[in-house]
Amino acid sequence: MVELDSLLHSGYHNPALRPLQVERTLTKGSLMYPIFITDEQDSLIPIPSMPNQYRIGINRLEALIAPLVAKGLKGVMLFGVPNDSVKDEFGTAADDPQGPVIMAVRLLKTRFPALLVSCDVCLCEYTSHGHCGHLNSDNTINNEASVRRLAEVAVNYAKAGADNVAPSDMMDGRMRAIKQGLHEAGLSHRVSLMAYSAKYASALYGPFRDAACSGAKFGDRSAYQLPPGSRGLGRRAIQRDVREGADIIMVKPATFYMDIIRDAKELAPDHPIAAYQVSGEYAMIHHAAAAGVFDLKTAVLESMCSLQRAGCSLILTYFTPELLEWLD
Repeated sequence: MVELDSLLHSGYHNPALRPLQVERTLTKGSLMYPIFITDEQDSLIPIPSMPNQYRIGINRLEALIAPLVAKGLKGVMLFGVPNDSVKDEFGTAADDPQGPVIMAVRLLKTRFPALLVSCDVCLCEYTSHGHCGHLNSDNTINNEASVRRLAEVAVNYAKAGADNVAPSDMMDGRMRAIKQGLHEAGLSHRVSLMAYSAKYASALYGPFRDAACSGAKFGDRSAYQLPPGSRGLGRRAIQRDVREGADIIMVKPATFYMDIIRDAKELAPDHPIAAYQVSGEYAMIHHAAAAGVFDLKTAVLESMCSLQRAGCSLILTYFTPELLEWLD
């Protein structure tokens, strides 16, 4: 005989009861769409490893975004993809006023003023060596010089009109430097700071590096991105970024790191928690669905539900266009 305190079915037997058991409901406002902006202004270049995703030129951007805004898109994250000819060892082109990111910010804020425009802040797309900061003569990271440069770039994105800047470089102390820079520029009241706090050195970034043309020319990023097995370092990084002034805490990647998402929610209970469902996760779901492993829509919605259950209030995902349709 089943004991009375073992009975759970009564709480969700009826479809109308099931939403009552859900802590968070996925809405269009829960989503942010990552977009790759190329400096080839008229281009729309498919990314082979990421189905339905493109490197897009500034002259094609409004046509891409307008129908998504009409369907309820609330926010985007911009990544610049410059031509190799402008790359140097210091990432000088990252905040070029005529570069892809700043031009895209200005266009989007003019055409869609209510859209939350976020800029990824990193140097890997702009350095000739493909690393996320400046290097010492022995090819190790020069953290101090990197932080100074990243703060400059973030402030210049903010001056161009960005609503949110999001450093993904994983340099020590960059959150405080960027927060200070925004304050000194008189922008800290209108620009939020999203920290890629627990960003792990993952195998799941492969398609992104194809999309952004940002792979390291030598070595890897394991000296500054977190080791995949390191829960403690992830927790310390989250707490550090809270102390340094982050407004939003992010965990990246998402699916393999839901324990860290839950840690972030517990360590920063008064902050919004974001997760980035990265390019490899996107590609895996797409390819598995194409192979008949599962239904694409069902799997994507379940992945969103699982991230929210872990503690997210914001999800960066390349599935945003489809989700805007499905959530209708």
